[in-house]
Amino acid sequence: MKRLFLIVSFSYCLILSLSAQYLNKAVEIWPKEVPGGTEKKDLVWQERPNDGRCFYNVSSPTLEAFVPEASKSNGKAVIVCPGGGYGMLAYEKEGQEVAQWLVGQGYNAYVLAYRVPNNRLGALQDIQRAIRLVRSKGATQVGVIGFSAGASLSCRACTRWNEPAYEANIKDKVDTLSCRPDFGILIYPAYLDEGENHTLTPELTVTKETPPMFVFGTEDDVRYSGPSTVTILDAMQRANAPIEVHYLTRGGHGYGMRSGAGLIWPPLAEQWLKGLGK
Repeated sequence: MKRLFLIVSFSYCLILSLSAQYLNKAVEIWPKEVPGGTEKKDLVWQERPNDGRCFYNVSSPTLEAFVPEASKSNGKAVIVCPGGGYGMLAYEKEGQEVAQWLVGQGYNAYVLAYRVPNNRLGALQDIQRAIRLVRSKGATQVGVIGFSAGASLSCRACTRWNEPAYEANIKDKVDTLSCRPDFGILIYPAYLDEGENHTLTPELTVTKETPPMFVFGTEDDVRYSGPSTVTILDAMQRANAPIEVHYLTRGGHGYGMRSGAGLIWPPLAEQWLKGLGK
């Protein structure tokens, strides 16, 4: 019993330490009040066996920056949106690890802790504000990448950029900037097929002005990326909007960059990123 107590105590101290490290590097994206009057709660961390560190009860959205050496920077930025069913955030596996991969390619990467749980409007407000905030830092391009629900959020940013999700503050120069992403990367996306008979989710409006997308999903992910990948491909093709899709037979869901299909999509996405603008 004593040994168990020591293990639990050590884990709790580790979580507190990691929380402090995060809070020292992350910045809140809203200068004053968060739109929607969200009740402020204490940020909760939890270590999950397959996901690493996860966030719960995010009421004060933040961006955590990962920056390459100046000599290796390409001047572009990517906002990373972890998944978690809009109920939590798989912050380590689908956030920090992805940001480190992007830094290796010369991108400034920003992990977005958007509002959860169960606040889709708040999450859309957060990503629109985050894109503007990152753009204000001088990035030549600002893209988004997301996983599962984070891919849903990234797709919403790419298809609803011309619909203000919150009332802009005319005195805030950040809010005068565009919230249209320059590109979107959707990895095992979810919730894109919530229309009738698995058609495109009604809130998503795809046009020829929709930013180019890279989408990676698998057929055996029958609840999420299987139907969502096929649906967004069809919508983008109908609108004559640029899209590259990789659709594997097997791979499942939630692998991040760690194993299986998670080792396949990164080099494909890296090659796609290099080809943008050519």
